[in-house]
Amino acid sequence: MPFEVIDLFCGVGGLTCGMRQAGFHVVAGFDNDQTCEYTYSHNNHTEFHCRNIKEVTGEEINSCYSQDAQKILVGCAPCQPFSTMSYKRFVTSSRENDVKYDLLSEFGRLIKDVHPIIVAMENVPELKNSEVFHRFVEVLRNEGYYTDGGQVVYCPDYGIPQNRHRFILLASKVGEIKLLPPTHNRRTVTVRPFIENLPPIAAGEMYEFDKLHRTASLSEINLKRIKASVPGGTWKDWPEELRCACHRKDSGQTYTSVYGRMSWDKIGPTMTTQFFCYGTGRYGHPEQDRALSLREGALLQTFPRDYEFFPPNVTDYCMRDVARHIGNAVPVRLGEIIGESINRHLNKKLTKYDSKEKK
Repeated sequence: MPFEVIDLFCGVGGLTCGMRQAGFHVVAGFDNDQTCEYTYSHNNHTEFHCRNIKEVTGEEINSCYSQDAQKILVGCAPCQPFSTMSYKRFVTSSRENDVKYDLLSEFGRLIKDVHPIIVAMENVPELKNSEVFHRFVEVLRNEGYYTDGGQVVYCPDYGIPQNRHRFILLASKVGEIKLLPPTHNRRTVTVRPFIENLPPIAAGEMYEFDKLHRTASLSEINLKRIKASVPGGTWKDWPEELRCACHRKDSGQTYTSVYGRMSWDKIGPTMTTQFFCYGTGRYGHPEQDRALSLREGALLQTFPRDYEFFPPNVTDYCMRDVARHIGNAVPVRLGEIIGESINRHLNKKLTKYDSKEKK
């Protein structure tokens, strides 16, 4: 029987792309953002369903699978409510039942209706401390899934060049399932091999033969600031006249990464939706006087070099929208690790599972 994957909250396809690289057939992706459709479908050759997950039924999900498929259901519910900045507000508020806070419960509802053999979820680490997550794990265990409740991983341990922690949960109907152990020495993972060979461009420019290799313009003062920035340094390296007013206050002394320049031989920062903006973090290019390009952000998210984020005939696009798609994506390599973990598990357990089903 074939294994088939459906990706909930698929976005532009980071998790789907990784699962496909691990050898899985992804038959559909669901997301309520229509602007993700071209990128998701074109790159992954997979059907995109623009749907509000609260309105999707188990019957609709099941209709996407082949009749004899072994079903795998994966997803990354939007994580903004559980991010580090939002989490303190979340746990002290009464808004947990709001729509955007309860998408994980919708994931649980669909699991109960679809009965996949494997469930996989990726999200921010803060999620694991929330009540909605504890209810989600309870749903899994009540439905007969084996799960250890998930684990926090450090992205460089799996070859992803970002200072980023993520939370991954795997659950299986056929026995205990574990994530693969680290595949890389975190000390040897750097941004250099990911972006060093891209053509040089100036701030505000776009490379002729790759429209995604485009950078935001810099103001005159910010151009002076990045020229005064050293790799791995801070705004404290600047002359006094270049410093922002907020950094002269005691309250601004701790935010040293903003306006920072990356280092070739270190990992990069977390690729947020603002990675193309020089002043929002350590997003200065290691040697060129500009912020990261959109292509560089995508490569640091481990998307393939030829991954397209808009049709070839598009000559103008909103950088902010594309950066949002890239920053919100599951790093492709992490999706691949999830897929490889599922592969290893199924290779060990499926024969035993099949023998039980025949009794």
